[in-house]
Amino acid sequence: MKKYTKQENSWIFYDWANSAYSIIITTAVFPLYYKAVATDAGVSLSNSTAYLGYSVAIATFILAMIGPILGAIADYEGLKKKFFLLFFLMGSVSTISLAFVPGDNWLWLLIIYTITAVGFHGANIFYDAFLVDVTAEKRMNHISARGFGLGYIGSTIPFIISIAIILLAEKAIIPLAMPTASKLAFVITAIWWFAFTIPMLKNVHQLHGIKREPNLLGGSFRRLGGTFKEIRKYRTVFLFLLAYFFYIDGVGTIINMSTAYGTDLGIGATSLLIILFVTQVVAAPFSILYGKLAQKFTGKKMLYVGICVYIIVCIYAYFMKTTMDFWILAMLVATSQGGIQALSRSYYARIVPKEKANEFFGFYNIFGKFASVMGPLLVALTTQLTGNSANGVFSLVILFIIGLVLLAKVPEPDDKVNVA
Repeated sequence: MKKYTKQENSWIFYDWANSAYSIIITTAVFPLYYKAVATDAGVSLSNSTAYLGYSVAIATFILAMIGPILGAIADYEGLKKKFFLLFFLMGSVSTISLAFVPGDNWLWLLIIYTITAVGFHGANIFYDAFLVDVTAEKRMNHISARGFGLGYIGSTIPFIISIAIILLAEKAIIPLAMPTASKLAFVITAIWWFAFTIPMLKNVHQLHGIKREPNLLGGSFRRLGGTFKEIRKYRTVFLFLLAYFFYIDGVGTIINMSTAYGTDLGIGATSLLIILFVTQVVAAPFSILYGKLAQKFTGKKMLYVGICVYIIVCIYAYFMKTTMDFWILAMLVATSQGGIQALSRSYYARIVPKEKANEFFGFYNIFGKFASVMGPLLVALTTQLTGNSANGVFSLVILFIIGLVLLAKVPEPDDKVNVA
């Protein structure tokens, strides 16, 4: 493997930049802070959780609706970077704005959080699509996996700083109130995200695109409509998206519900934060390892491995009883969560038409976002019908098996035929 180019390194470092948002805002600090604010304001635990869920659903729906449209517009030459910048600024500026919301206003917290989510995930549509511009097809698996790996490493640094500040404030070792310590974590996240995005903005440029036409919006809708009509003709892409829809749903559900699993076992908030931190650390080398093994065994075979690991995770979760079981489960997830996401991204980048990368990554976003609804619903229904949350987790095996079967029908990228 030859040395990384400036463009590859700059692209990779955006994963390092934005992963702080994933752990601090999406998973750890913000949910705990929001729950505390809502509880102090008299909102019941069940209602505050439901309102947070509605906010996630709203952001998901917005992204699923606008993703392909914006992607189609950004496929015109010179527009990809502009759309990336727009959503990046939306996400980073609104993230720092969380720190300035009055401490008793849970509703404004949720409104701004929704804006941060749209900015974060919207920027990722264009970031993922830039993979076709920064490296050769044969290096995509490795570069994508390295991005996820460095992302996990990068996220631990602001996470450690933030958790240290919060714990020191909790024990009154430093003269900060707990809410102020949490707000400081939001500021740290935004600064980290902004600072390490600069190389991406400076060095990564759009190489593949469609010639501009007088009516960009009208032309984009026509192309998007044409792609909708012809999507089945892109057999390789269509089959992969169906497979991705199922298995990434299972992955996302396990990631998003991990804190709930731990809480059900009686694990305290501090212990959960430590487990989340260790999971990030372990996930980093395994993400890079997946990329290296994909060079030797192909990305598709390593996707098989990742899906099979998640099937084992679901089965193990069914028998989970102790805190040690949760640690084992978290480490199993850590071995594959970054690898399966990284190789999915690079696999897809290798099979889509490069001049339509943004538009097709808009569809990738739709499948990923709408998939995030089915898994939690399956877990909830199974848990309610059986009265056992372990059965709910075990039910996710169905999604992984369907994804595995569909993936088996997708041709290897090297032998692809995009249009049937």
